[in-house]
Amino acid sequence: MSYYEDIVMQTQMTYSRYYNIYASGKTPYQLSGRPPLPYREQIERLADEIRSADCIVVGGASGLSASGGGDFYYEDNASYREHFGKYAEKYHFKGAFDGMLHRWTSREEFWGYLATFLYTTQTAPVRKPYQDLDTLLQGKDFFILTTNQDTQFVKLYPEDKVAEIQGDHRFFQCADCCTDDTWDAVEPVRKMITAMGDDTAVPVSLIPRCPHCGREAFPWVRGYGNFLQGKKYEHQYDKISRYLLEHKDKNILFLELGVGRLTPMFIQEPFWLLTLSYPKARYIAVNDRYDFLPEKIEDRGMVIVADIARVLRDARSTIENGGI
Repeated sequence: MSYYEDIVMQTQMTYSRYYNIYASGKTPYQLSGRPPLPYREQIERLADEIRSADCIVVGGASGLSASGGGDFYYEDNASYREHFGKYAEKYHFKGAFDGMLHRWTSREEFWGYLATFLYTTQTAPVRKPYQDLDTLLQGKDFFILTTNQDTQFVKLYPEDKVAEIQGDHRFFQCADCCTDDTWDAVEPVRKMITAMGDDTAVPVSLIPRCPHCGREAFPWVRGYGNFLQGKKYEHQYDKISRYLLEHKDKNILFLELGVGRLTPMFIQEPFWLLTLSYPKARYIAVNDRYDFLPEKIEDRGMVIVADIARVLRDARSTIENGGI
């Protein structure tokens, strides 16, 4: 087991032990009672921390994509209607994930919906918050850790600078995990979307199948089936582990963006533990809802409770122009 995966295992045990606390939207950690700085001072501090850091580890979660328009997962809003309109009209789903949990009576229609889901993220342009973050990282030594499967980071950076520990919409795996193999999902998805047209189902002949056993394929993502935790998965943990061990004695900034309450054990809590244990580490989180800063790292950390897109835009402006 790699260095970072071992930390995640520890935090997962905490999550299991205190599940009721997490389920209520809280945390079992003792939090800082210090009042937050005014917003402008928070932005200036964020900019200063980025400037002074020797290296930065970005933890990008769902809130980061949502702040840039990738907010169609949990509600029937304008962006959901834009991408999933025909399914919204037919089934009245309350967001993209609602459709993923639906009991489909036809595999052709299930794959029509799944192909729509994947195509939406595979072909999405790089969202503005990611562009602003990219500007903030220019000239810095950095690494990206993400639980997002929507391919935004890998559209910006080479694979060796990004660890996707929850999977990636660009790849298929065997739904039964018959073999430790993943393969391209982009071209099969494009073909399904083209063949489906305005319909809600794909031709049965286009349903992706495992080239090894012939059973149905499935996206290489955690959440809906047997997530393949094989060589590709381990490689993601190896990348972040190697980066951390090589930089642990430097002025390292852990920058957490958009972590919610469903998966704090993958980015948020490991970042807390690493900030506490690394001698020169700093921690900043940006979240539009949760103000969680452990008391033990309050002298080394800060939480900005605000819209992530606004924070990254203002931090970019501060660094580029000397002010918001």
